[in-house]
Amino acid sequence: MKVLAINGSPKPDGNTATALRVVLGELDREGIDTELVTIGQKPIRGCFACNQCRVRQDRRCVFDADEVNRLIPKLLEADGILLGSPVYYSGINGTMKSFLDRAFFAAGAGMHHKAGAAVIAVRRSGGSASFDQLNKYFLISQMLVVGSNYWNVIHGLAPGEATQDAEGLQIMRTLGKNMAWLLKLIDHGQSTIVTPTPEEKIMTNFVR
Repeated sequence: MKVLAINGSPKPDGNTATALRVVLGELDREGIDTELVTIGQKPIRGCFACNQCRVRQDRRCVFDADEVNRLIPKLLEADGILLGSPVYYSGINGTMKSFLDRAFFAAGAGMHHKAGAAVIAVRRSGGSASFDQLNKYFLISQMLVVGSNYWNVIHGLAPGEATQDAEGLQIMRTLGKNMAWLLKLIDHGQSTIVTPTPEEKIMTNFVR
């Protein structure tokens, strides 16, 4: 089993990375392979709404000049996805949103039934709104969302300050343990429990 962690922060060693590494440390201790990728300093364009990934059904974005197509195969291969973002104006940062909009749309049904967990680093407020924003990518993709003993938010401004947030660190440790447990349950159950048969998607627009 493997968990892919994506750090949306432009700071590879900032507080978002600190939180992600605490979660990954618990997964490593449970015998689960992990990989951490940082995309926050990469030039990733937003979705152009061309719909070509849906038309071609090749699980690739039509724009091939950035990190999105390089990382989609890693998303598809992973059993669990861990997303981390700092808070910008009470939301996730722009690079992370651009990446997720394109990667999750192109990956499509390949994301179904994976375990997903979100981690937010924030100075003061906007953490829960950003946390909700990340979770929406999991939920619309029919992923199984992992929680902790509080919202998965850690506090700090300067790199390293998050290590002073004792409750935040405990939240991340608990999240890692819970994610490892869920992944093992999924792995154990796949041999005995049939995966739900997907229905063809019904699209209902509100303009008649």
